[in-house]
Order: sequence, then C-alpha cells, then structure tokens
Amino acid sequence: MRFKGLDLNLLVTLDVLIELRSVSRAAERLHLSQPAVSAALARLRDFFNDALLESQGKRMVPTPKALQLQPVLAELLSNVDRMIVQGRQFDPSTSTQWFRICISDYLSTVLFPRLIGLLQVQGPGVRLDLQTPSDLALSLLEQGEIDVLLVPKEHCLRDHPAELLFEERYVVAGWSGNPLLAGAMTEEDFYAARHVAVAIGASVEDRASFSEDELNARGRERQIEIIASSFTQVPSLLIGTPRLTLMQERLARTLATTLPIAWQPLPFEFPVMLEMIQYHRSRGSDPALGWLVARIREAALA
Repeated sequence: MRFKGLDLNLLVTLDVLIELRSVSRAAERLHLSQPAVSAALARLRDFFNDALLESQGKRMVPTPKALQLQPVLAELLSNVDRMIVQGRQFDPSTSTQWFRICISDYLSTVLFPRLIGLLQVQGPGVRLDLQTPSDLALSLLEQGEIDVLLVPKEHCLRDHPAELLFEERYVVAGWSGNPLLAGAMTEEDFYAARHVAVAIGASVEDRASFSEDELNARGRERQIEIIASSFTQVPSLLIGTPRLTLMQERLARTLATTLPIAWQPLPFEFPVMLEMIQYHRSRGSDPALGWLVARIREAALA
C-alpha cells in the first residue's frame, strides 16, 4: 500500500531500524533477510532524502532526521494498532490468544494459582507467556512487546495507564525454628541479625526490590549475608538458619502453609507497597486486554 508515494510497509521497518540500530537485528525481529532490510533502508533513504542511519564503527546511529521522525512514527503505528484492535471481536470462551505478562515470582506464587483457575473456566483456550522482570521490561512495554506489567508503583512508566491492583504490607520472616521469631522482635534484634536480601538484577545496589529500596532509605546498615535473585529463592536460604528477611505478607502466608517459615510484623514503621497493573496507552480500549485485566483483578481479590 502506498500513500503519497511511500510504501507504508516501510514504516514498520524504519521504526525497528531506529530502535535496534542494526540491519541484522532488525531483519531477525521482522523475520526478513538482511538484503531485504537493506533494500528497504535504501528506499527509505531515497524517499526522505536522508541517510536515516549512518555507520559508526560496528554500530548504526540515527541521523537527526531519523530522531525527528521517531516519535511521529511511534504515534502513527500506535494509532494503527489501536484501530485494528478496536475492530476485533473477543470471545474468551473460544479465544486462543497469547498474552505476554511481566510478573515477579512473588506474584506468580500468590496470584497466579487463582488466575489460572479463573482462566480454566472463563477462557480455557487463552495462553500466557510469563516474563520475569528485568531492566528491559519497561522498554518492552513501551514497544508493545509486553501486554501487562505488574510492578510496584515506583517502577511504572509515567506515560501509560497504571491502576492499583492491591496494597501489600511487609513482614519480617525466617525459619520457624529461629529463636528471634519466637517472641516479639525489637528493632535492635532485627538489625543485629544476618539477612537475606533480594535484588532483581546484577546487585542489590543496581536493581533493588521495593523492600531493599525502602530499607536503604532508612539510613541504617544491615548485615546482608546472601543476595538472592528472586523471591522464591529466599525460603531455602532461611530454613535451618538464624537469618531473617523482609517478605511480602501474602507470600509469607502462602509459604507458611507448606514450609517451616514463620513471620511477624516489622518492629518499625514501614511503607505499604502499591502493586500496580500497567499496559500501553494504545490498548485502553482493547476488549481482550480489558478482559484479562479484569480477571487479574478478580484473582487479586479472591
């Protein structure tokens, strides 16, 4: 399809090229050959009378013209996507649609058993692709590669809708045989103990969880003995040891039903975490996404 002499299919190629800054990676994303993407770039350069991407060493760098086009292009493609979505019919009882959800293992443990039960009844053919949080999660949502992002409020993108899913309190947890948890714990007991921290990334400083961020803000140093890369790693690092950890109350309650884990309120004031559900601004009227968000909300209230 052409519009004022431009093959509109080339706009998708241009969007991916500006994002990835690589012909080979763009070809992989678009499921095209490298020569086909190179030919498309040549046609785009001819139409816009600009190099658009220039080689600098092993990288390709967008020209000022390409950077000027990028936000206009993103909005255009977003509007096209919204137009297509609004024209679709969605019947959860017969749909086999895939939904890509970015969710922590904590939420997978406390929320998804309930959600799966709801889907089996209301949308038995619906399929889920669960992706773990990473430094790329927000950009993947921005690019439309993730349908739903479940994160604390502090990690949400400002330019996309975010709704409160639930409030979560934090508790101090450890092995049920830990004498520190046999009675009421003091703040001094808490800070004197050795701890397990959770960092969603390279280190606790680089990608701390909500609880680690808030503890660090108190300005008092803990004796961190182990840094875990996920919340569900933590129980095995507590059992049989005197270590403590901060844990979401929902997770502590769930784990305590099957594991020798004990927990109690924190011995100091600590903020409540606001767990949010976020999706791309272009998907607000998508009936399929709206149905999924409603089911996630239903699971959170169960």
